[in-house]
Amino acid sequence: MSDLTTDELIDLQKSADAAYAGLAGLDGDEHRARWEQWRVAAERVQAAVTRHATSAGLNRFEVGRAVKKAARQSEETAGA
Repeated sequence: MSDLTTDELIDLQKSADAAYAGLAGLDGDEHRARWEQWRVAAERVQAAVTRHATSAGLNRFEVGRAVKKAARQSEETAGA
């Protein structure tokens, strides 16, 4: 983990990614409800990334990119 990421940020991103993956194959009201869950999770990630970047004096875009990369790499490693 670098200065750009924290375990909390990575966990939030993993949660948002899982919520998004859960949209596959759904339609109608079920899709709308799951989409809302994903949207809330994604907003939490973005807010946390912004707070972290601001408090640490980091570039917000770079923090967000590093968090997504770390979350997705750890998921790939776990699935291997």
